[in-house]
Amino acid sequence: METTISNQKIKVLARHIRMSSHKIRRVVNPIRGRSYEQALMILEFMPYRACDPILQLLSSAAANANNNFGINKTDLFIKIIQVDGGPFLKRFRPRAQGHAYPIHKPTCHITIVMGVK
Repeated sequence: METTISNQKIKVLARHIRMSSHKIRRVVNPIRGRSYEQALMILEFMPYRACDPILQLLSSAAANANNNFGINKTDLFIKIIQVDGGPFLKRFRPRAQGHAYPIHKPTCHITIVMGVK
């Protein structure tokens, strides 16, 4: 994870999350443009497994903003949240008569840019 600030803009990045980008986008879309507190409440009550890495990344961004730049967590909102596909983990499943069947396990990258109200 990396954090940068320019004109009160906090950027956090999580790479190689072992989940498909489609499943993460299903969770990310309702919190886009929301305040930090609203996003936390929405993520807490969603029933998806994809909420955990997003919740962790969001709280990390708020903690970095508070610790490094002295910005209050209640003043933050999600300016940009982006999910990109990452590389596939390539595995093989054994099949009958000595054959193998390829399995592609997807990963993704999550980028959150937070702004100050």
